[in-house]
Parts: sequence; C-alpha cells; structure tokens
Amino acid sequence: MSERAPPSDARAGATAGSDDGPTPLEELEAARNRLETIEDRIADHDEETVDEVATAYRRAETLLEDYVDRATGTGKENFQAYIELEGKFDGLVSGLSEDLPEHEAFEDALEAIDKRRLSESDFERAREALEPAAEYADLLDDRESARAELAEARKTASKRLRTVEDEIDDRKRLLELATADLDAPVERLREPIERYNEAVREAFREYRLEASAREVFDLLERSRWYPFVGYERPPADLSRYVRGNDAGEYTIPELLEYADYSRSKLSHYVDSADELKRNVATQQTFLDGIDAEPLTVDWPPEPAGALRRRAREYRPFVARIADEDVVANLREVRLLATDPDYDRLQTAAQAVTQLSADQRRRLTDGRVEAELEELRDERERLEDALETEDPV
Repeated sequence: MSERAPPSDARAGATAGSDDGPTPLEELEAARNRLETIEDRIADHDEETVDEVATAYRRAETLLEDYVDRATGTGKENFQAYIELEGKFDGLVSGLSEDLPEHEAFEDALEAIDKRRLSESDFERAREALEPAAEYADLLDDRESARAELAEARKTASKRLRTVEDEIDDRKRLLELATADLDAPVERLREPIERYNEAVREAFREYRLEASAREVFDLLERSRWYPFVGYERPPADLSRYVRGNDAGEYTIPELLEYADYSRSKLSHYVDSADELKRNVATQQTFLDGIDAEPLTVDWPPEPAGALRRRAREYRPFVARIADEDVVANLREVRLLATDPDYDRLQTAAQAVTQLSADQRRRLTDGRVEAELEELRDERERLEDALETEDPV
C-alpha cells in the first residue's frame, strides 16, 4: 500500500499567475468587463438595429463573394452573372429602411458594381463602401467571442477555486501537525504495525506456494465486497482459464514456471500448451503482483476509525491465508485504535514522517499561517466573482 502524500509545499496561490500574466480572478473580471462594454455599445445603437445592419451586411458580403469570379469578364456567362448580382444586390438595398444606419454604405456598394462590365477592383470598392456597416457585424462577432472568453474564464476561475480549497486544507493540516508532540513514543504504534506487516507478508509468500491459482482467484474476487482490501481482480480471460481448466489446480508460481517451458515439455503438464501460454504468459505481470501488500497497514497509520474498519475487513482474508499467530498480530493492530493516546501518537507519527525541513521552517516563522490567510482571502474573492451574474 502506498503512503498518503504529505501536505503540499506549494506556496499560497493568492497571486497565482502574477509572474506570468493575469490571475484567474483578473481574467474573469476582464472578460466580464469586456462583455459588458460590448453589450453597452450594442445597446447604444439599439440591438434590433445592430442585428438588421449586420444581417444586411453579411448578405451583401455573401453576394460579393459568390459572384466575384463569375461576374467579372466579358463572356456571355459573365454578363448573365452580373445581371443576377445586380438584381439581387439592388433588391437587398431597396428592401432596407432608408433611415437604417449606414444605409448610404449599401447604396455606395451598389453604385460600385452598377456598370456593364465588372473587374475585381469594382468588387473591392464595393467591400470598402460596406466597411461602416461591417462594424455592426463586428460588434455581434465580438460579443460572441467575449461570451466564449467569459465562459472559459469562469471555468479557469472555478478550477482555481478548487485548487485554493485543496491548498487551504494543506495549510490547515500543516498547522495541525505543528501541534504534534514530536517526542511522543510513536514506537507504541510502529512496532505492532511492523510486526503484523512482516508476518502477513511471510504468510502470503507461503500461501502462494501452497494454494491453487483457483483458490487465490477466489480470494481476489471476494475482495470486491471489502473497500479496504485493494486487490485487483483477475483479467476476465485469465479468470475463465483458471476456473475452467485443470491447470487452475496448479499454484501461481507453478503456472508461471510452466509458461516458460517449451510446448513439447509443457504437454506433460497441461492439456493444451498453447492455451496456457496464451492465458498465463501474457499475464505474468499481474500474477507476479499478487502479494500481501493490500493486507498491510500504512505507516504512519490513518485515524483510529479507519484503522478499526481496515483491521475488521482484513481479518477474514488474513484468517484464510495465515495461522492464528498472524491473526493475533492483526488483532493487536486493531486494538491500537482503542488506545486513549492513539490520536496523539498518530498525529505525532504523521508529523515526524511527513513534515519536511522546509515545512518546519515555514511553520516556525509563521509563513504557513500567512499563506492560509491569503488563500482564504483569494477563495472569498473567487467565490464572490463566480456568484456575480454575468451580462446576458
């Protein structure tokens, strides 16, 4: 089993991003301000008017784009395309209200293409004439871009908030460890745990040499009902092979040894050499990894309640693979959690194991407390910013 990671040494993130750019909070506020500014500009022109001008501009641009190649030149087809373009563009302009802002821009664009023969430069002049109307379309495009930017800034700020909350927990845990009695007799916990771990590891090594692969797989499958027993369940193909083939009566070490045999030699031990190699040789890493570690106890140990539950779940597994002496060792570990001094000793064990020299210096000079206050302030500002209603 892996030991729990110590509290982070990372510095407080109240100014996260300040060295390389704006912080997530600053990005969120800037994105919101940008959208508000654009919304105000649209409102100044009246949103319906902006939509109408932008729609007309995009239709005009589409017409110019569609006909720029077809309507330039002297051929009959070019002339026909020109007639179509002029008719459609004239229909577009005549359909606009004369008091529509930038109406003159559309008239100027129509005038630029109102001739018997068109060149690409005429289309370019028409586009230039439409530039005042293009600003209305740009406003709507800018708003969509600002909305997307704001949504992304919200995601970044939310992610930063989760990080800040984790860092707050780290600092609080450091401060808890700072109160630990570093001179406490933690060997009262360490010795029974080490004694049990050594015993269960030895017992499991013997168990692997004696129990059939099928019996071991039964043990692994049973662990699914016990959250504290972290065995990985066998791959489906390997499980079917072990349960449905006589080879499942061999021990795991024997199966691993047979997987290295030649097919002719292996035929003396199993019905199908190919089947064993296909199922066992491809799963050597999994089979080699079946050991006692999911039944061991971490150092430093966890809180008393968790240790009691862990020992209770371990017991039927330990009783199955080991003798009563190992079960007695486990019982001794479980009884540690009932010791009135357990919490003090457990905290001391964690402090001794987890506190680095840098963390101890930061605790001593008050930096951890200062970081905690900065992080709490950042959390409050992020929460306020994320609760603020965005421009619609």
